[in-house]
Amino acid sequence: MAEGLLRHDAGDRFEVASAGTRPKPVRPEAIAAMLEIGIDISDQRSKHLSELANERFDVVLTVCDDARESCPVFPGSAKRLHRAFEDPGDLAAFRRVRDALRAYLETLQA
Repeated sequence: MAEGLLRHDAGDRFEVASAGTRPKPVRPEAIAAMLEIGIDISDQRSKHLSELANERFDVVLTVCDDARESCPVFPGSAKRLHRAFEDPGDLAAFRRVRDALRAYLETLQA
């Protein structure tokens, strides 16, 4: 959801890449929650961190504690930012996380 939000809200200012420590298919609840605000993430796929291992980033943003602890060191001098969000289980939780993520990401763009 963070990738979709950043692409939608700031894609003209940032190049966005997303990966995780244990990638799984994008949950239907995440797709539904994002469609409610006009963002289609149905074509996104969950990637493993190893797919981005040789990329250079200005900022590495982690949104769960497991990712922060497992995140590799990327080439260059990327600024690392972290804020943990709940691991949502149902559509209501996905909505809460979506809204919290959006609010957080807006503070980073200011």
